[in-house]
Amino acid sequence: RDAKGQYLFDLICHHLNLLEKDYFGIRYVDPDKQRHWLEFTKSIAKQMKSQPPFTMCLRVKFYPPDPAALKEEITRYLVFLQVKRDLYHGRLLCKTSDAALLAAYILQAEIGDYDPGKHPEGYSSKFQFFPKHSEKLERRIAEIHKTELIGQTPETSELNFLQKAQMLETYGVDPHPCKDVSGNPAFLAFTPFGFTVLQGNRRVHFLKWEEVTKLKFEAKTFHIYANQKEDKKIILTYFAPTPEACKHLWKCGVENQAFYKLEKSSQVRTVSSSNLFFKGSRFRYSGKVAKEVMEQSAKIKRDPPEIH
Repeated sequence: RDAKGQYLFDLICHHLNLLEKDYFGIRYVDPDKQRHWLEFTKSIAKQMKSQPPFTMCLRVKFYPPDPAALKEEITRYLVFLQVKRDLYHGRLLCKTSDAALLAAYILQAEIGDYDPGKHPEGYSSKFQFFPKHSEKLERRIAEIHKTELIGQTPETSELNFLQKAQMLETYGVDPHPCKDVSGNPAFLAFTPFGFTVLQGNRRVHFLKWEEVTKLKFEAKTFHIYANQKEDKKIILTYFAPTPEACKHLWKCGVENQAFYKLEKSSQVRTVSSSNLFFKGSRFRYSGKVAKEVMEQSAKIKRDPPEIH
């Protein structure tokens, strides 16, 4: 009953035979439909506002900046599943030509080489790659699969998929719905490369992690402070739907910035949500940082676990 989040996470990673586990987290949704990441240093029961049984999901929490640099195939496969899901849910935005190639890689990874005996006309329509797509795109997916990917192993197709996805602006986006100061809807997100604001299907702001100096929130209001070129200081302000959503957004930002920006976890500091330190929420990221995770991965020496 008093088990901490770390206990459950370690149990899942052991079950999956996953060593490069620091990219992942456990996501749950509270009764008010607010998403959360399970905090590993706190008791599970105390974090849940609902009654058991609890529903939780393993998710990629910190997207690898370079999926090819992951040491193990099992890690890459789990990241592939997440990014494939992002594509299906419309989070990974891309132009049609990229969409066709990404879907063809998924097809190759899942069914192997095109075989006219096994794959009749319209065979790719059985797969749901995107929230919606046209017949023309479907034909293009099948065409690439039939002609360009022959002989690719599932592992190679998954890696090619990830390398293509990683070049897109919305790779790693876990969108937080907000409104800007004019009341226009926007999605805020944190990626391996920085802070992103999306409006419609367009990226309207992007700040690299080294430019972001502070993240603050009060009630539903979220502020991002940044220093850009020529010491140009900017503050972006957005409004979350609820104070809880705003706090979640802030915590995600604090964790992502620590993970991707810092050289080592000993540099992590407790941060305050308010400019007045005695006010507001305080939070400290408790995991490793990307650089340490990469260094640790390099030391893995074992026979890779079976996947496919």
